[in-house]
Amino acid sequence: MKIAIASDHRGFKLKNTLIDFLKAKGYEVFDCGTYSQEPCDYPDYTYLAADRVRSKKADRAIVICYTGTGSAIVANKVKGIRAALAYNLKSTYMSRRHNNSNVLVLPSYLFKVEYLKKIVLRWLKEGFEGSRHARRIKKIQEIEERENA
Repeated sequence: MKIAIASDHRGFKLKNTLIDFLKAKGYEVFDCGTYSQEPCDYPDYTYLAADRVRSKKADRAIVICYTGTGSAIVANKVKGIRAALAYNLKSTYMSRRHNNSNVLVLPSYLFKVEYLKKIVLRWLKEGFEGSRHARRIKKIQEIEERENA
């Protein structure tokens, strides 16, 4: 599986830790930046990661900013993206099972790295349930088409 990953300056250390972790687990990882702890704007890097998913250059993406909220908003502006801000294992699980999320958004300040690794693995390994949820995803896509027409 190909994973795009991005962060702002506040998520830089976590991003690099997760890159090493994902590579060790056998994932192909593309680093969309930022590449230092110099202050930067999260929309620039979140968009790059989400766009890789949209263009099918990555299967999924992980984006990180201080609270995660801003990056979730940005990612969900990209056509075809269903970004989920994960704050626990249950929300992570449900974002894949019911919403078929293709971008995971993480806050950089709230959790210990080991817990975030569990969230990431849960999200990567979980599948989409389909059935009634597929109908709902289709409705989301129809709204997206209308809004972008």
